Amino acid sequence: MTDYSKIDFSELAAAFADDEVVTHSYVRDIRLPSGRVLALITLDNGRDHTRPSTLGPVTMLELGDRLDELQARAAAGEIQAVAITGKPYFLAAGADLSKVGEIPSRDMALKMGQLGHMVFGKLGELGVPSFTFINGLALGGGLEVALNSDYRTVDASAPAIALPEVFLGIVPAWGGAYLLPNLIGIENALRVVVENPLKNNRMLKAKDALDLGIADAMFSPVNFLEDSLKWADGVLGGTITVKRPNVPGKLERLAKWDIAINIARKSLEGKIGTTAKSPYVALDLLKAAKGGTKADAFAREDEALADLVAGDQFVASIYAFNLVQKRAKRPAGAPAKELARKVAKVGIIGAGLMASQFALLFVRRLQIPVVITDLDQARVDKGIAYIHDEIGTLEQKGRIDADEANRLRALVSGTTDKADFADCDWVIEAVFEDLAVKQQVFAEVEPHLSETAILATNTSSLSVEQIGAKLAHPERVVGFHFFNPVAVMPLLEIVKAPATDDATLATAFAVAAKLKKSAVLTADAPGFVVNRLLAKVMGEAARAVDEGTPVPVVERALAPIGLPMGPFELIDLVGWAVAAHVQDTMVREFPERFYSSENLHALAKLGGPVVEKDKHGKVTDLSKDARKAITVGKTPVDEATILRRVEDELAREIKLMLDEEVVAAAEDIDLCLILGAGWPFQAGGATPYLDRVGASERAFGDTFHHPPIRGVGMKQAAAVA
Repeated sequence: MTDYSKIDFSELAAAFADDEVVTHSYVRDIRLPSGRVLALITLDNGRDHTRPSTLGPVTMLELGDRLDELQARAAAGEIQAVAITGKPYFLAAGADLSKVGEIPSRDMALKMGQLGHMVFGKLGELGVPSFTFINGLALGGGLEVALNSDYRTVDASAPAIALPEVFLGIVPAWGGAYLLPNLIGIENALRVVVENPLKNNRMLKAKDALDLGIADAMFSPVNFLEDSLKWADGVLGGTITVKRPNVPGKLERLAKWDIAINIARKSLEGKIGTTAKSPYVALDLLKAAKGGTKADAFAREDEALADLVAGDQFVASIYAFNLVQKRAKRPAGAPAKELARKVAKVGIIGAGLMASQFALLFVRRLQIPVVITDLDQARVDKGIAYIHDEIGTLEQKGRIDADEANRLRALVSGTTDKADFADCDWVIEAVFEDLAVKQQVFAEVEPHLSETAILATNTSSLSVEQIGAKLAHPERVVGFHFFNPVAVMPLLEIVKAPATDDATLATAFAVAAKLKKSAVLTADAPGFVVNRLLAKVMGEAARAVDEGTPVPVVERALAPIGLPMGPFELIDLVGWAVAAHVQDTMVREFPERFYSSENLHALAKLGGPVVEKDKHGKVTDLSKDARKAITVGKTPVDEATILRRVEDELAREIKLMLDEEVVAAAEDIDLCLILGAGWPFQAGGATPYLDRVGASERAFGDTFHHPPIRGVGMKQAAAVA
């Protein structure tokens, strides 16, 4: 059992002191209707709503001092309860991750976990009941404040409640991995601790927290604090009985607990492989939470957190987190926002699936008229019907109400007459990926547009300059490359052709922001960023198969990178014809660097399924027809050879892209791969990974980052070496 009171936390506090935005613990006494006195702690960092309260070491030590004082007052009979709440809209957003990522040693990381347990543990040692009033966002340590309390209420408008640690390469380690499953049951805890973080960091709403049993009561934001205080008074007086039906009983602990853990483990292995450490560490902690003492559980959390914080994956995750949270919101190279033109109507050339997805996204996010066009009325009508159906689905799911559904449908129209685009400020094409076709549709619509209207192309690999080369105003052409599925994938590659002017570019970034997409500026280079690099991966996969390597070997080869899909699973998702087309584009532009596979074209021509998959959607082999359609060699290679080839080729290509100024910096490459290709957070994107495994040194004799992005364990090993 760890005696936290004997640990010296001064060094940890000193390491954070200069930069920590301290969240203070303000205490005031409130006399409840019964006459009892409740001491209310309000967590407040003194900043406005754009800066949530966070929990650094100085903050935690101050909170610990206040709780010690309240424990003494409780013993003296001065107070009958203690409650914690936050400043408006926030309880707390957990630890300041940017600072945690700079922790210099495993010992310091261990103390970070121990400090949380020491301070939050006091909530159960006050001698009087403790409450947390979750008045807004509560993430990570913010939610663990509540879990360490005896009772919890939640504001019905709280937008996000979660334990997102696994998403960031660590685990809930201030009590969450033990307290949560023992409060809401193992299956519910698996959802909150493991499943939701791995689903793009899904959050709970207030009602979810109530239904799961995380909160005991929910109140309207209008009188949330007053109602919470009255409720607490009722609990203290015995007039309110708190029922917790999800607390696990003996049967769940004996029969269900281990089974749920094993099912979750097998599911994870099937979906994400075994490269990512934090999900499996979380499973181990949740499994152990079935029994034993709280003290032992907290010690396990301390050690697990220390190991993960000191490792490569957490440091890489923080790098990736900062890219997504900060760099994505201030895109490198974007012109001044003031140059952006107003967009009051959108035109979409095409009425197929991609065009219809565009229309749905634009009308939902921009709330302005959208008109689609195609070669004939039947295609237009089919596109409109699809959009209307999708709006109906949103209504059925409760995402929008009936009034909004009707308003959105009214904003969407279709036409076969390009003259109906005359009052459009933004026109985007979603036609076949062929240069001549794209040139033609833009040439047909341009005469009908004002000179300030913008023409955006969704090309995935063609030259934006060539697409606009025959237009009267090529300066208003910009690449606006979405990724599939359009509504889900957060990345937009905004492509600047040589003629693209700043007003066009600024408008593109403004539209991207309104669409709630993260935009990265790229030069007009073949494949831009994501497809150029994925073409490398797919090319090396095709090369290995052409040499005679079995498909399962190729799929397994890239597992150490931690990509969400193997190469052939990815090709099957984007489409074999699309993959072959992208490969052709890259081979045509860079024949000496990109691999051309005749087998890839043969597979693209098959009418039926190309691959066989398991229940998790993972590719197990080519289909019987596909195996007959290709010709392979007799020199198969092993997994290590394939992985090294991919690593070295990616490092070489990224270095060339940076030299060519395709993007502003390596960080933009990583941002594109994280948001557009699902490159794992725990890898930090491509460049930190390539530095760590030595591919950068092998490819060009240097690293992308100086120093390389590594955990403290690796740094210490390097120093010793």
